[in-house]
Amino acid sequence: MDKTKFFTNRINIIVIAIICTFLWGSAFPAIKVGYELFDIASNDVGTKLIFAGYRFFLAGVFILIIKLAMKESIFNLKLKDIKEITILGLGQTTLQYIFFYLGMTYTTGVRGSIINGTGTFFSIILAHFIYKNDRLNFNKVIGCVVGFLGVIIVNLGTSSVLEGGISFRGEGFIMLAAFMLSISSIYSKKISQNKDAYLLTAYQLSIGGLVLTIIGYVLEGSLRNFTFTSTSLLIYMALLSSVAFALWSQLLKYNKVGVISVFNFLIPVFGTILSAIVLKENIFDIKILIALLLVCLGIYLVYKKKN
Repeated sequence: MDKTKFFTNRINIIVIAIICTFLWGSAFPAIKVGYELFDIASNDVGTKLIFAGYRFFLAGVFILIIKLAMKESIFNLKLKDIKEITILGLGQTTLQYIFFYLGMTYTTGVRGSIINGTGTFFSIILAHFIYKNDRLNFNKVIGCVVGFLGVIIVNLGTSSVLEGGISFRGEGFIMLAAFMLSISSIYSKKISQNKDAYLLTAYQLSIGGLVLTIIGYVLEGSLRNFTFTSTSLLIYMALLSSVAFALWSQLLKYNKVGVISVFNFLIPVFGTILSAIVLKENIFDIKILIALLLVCLGIYLVYKKKN
């Protein structure tokens, strides 16, 4: 089947989007488990960035290996292509995951996954200013308000918000990561129109991952404690990134950003459920359930009319 037809078929879009969001959702508990397996201290910023850098560099390499195995060229790039891919790698991988990995240190997997869902709202707002056929309307505004209300509720602790319920380096960094992903997704759609989406993903992940690793070593980090279990986890995280980003890039290339971004609501759903299972976090806290419901309701309100 032609690529355009395959990635614009409704059933295929749904199945592919579910696969991508499930994989991304699994990253929340995987990162927390990785910190334990590699014995990474909470204040060891350098090592956390190396951990992230290894993951994404390997993810890019895996895609390149597959392309070579299929006897396809991986070096057919112009100087302009290299520049655009580098910018995407620095934004979508390096900056996003600096905020994401550091933020996950200071929040739970459940909270992190819910707050990460705000990236959908950022995409909606940005699309308003970029695409003429995707303007804000009443439903979108109400949906954004309801969704962010969920983010506020999940941050309400036993004390008031002003007394420390919100941690900028925790929940705040996760929100910044979501914002970076929204910007990068729009930029990725723009530059992928005349490029191989898989090759674009491979190089942006490798470049972004390499920069993360270099920054980590500059900060005197050192990733150790490689065992069969910890190495397997690292390989899984690399594979989930390569598969999810490669497929998502194809969806963005052939469809509207707004139509595809609606599926991001599944990330906090999968992230919350998997965090509860893997990390034994409390999914039955009433605040978390209400927050998750509001985030999903907000996205439903935004997209209840056909785009």
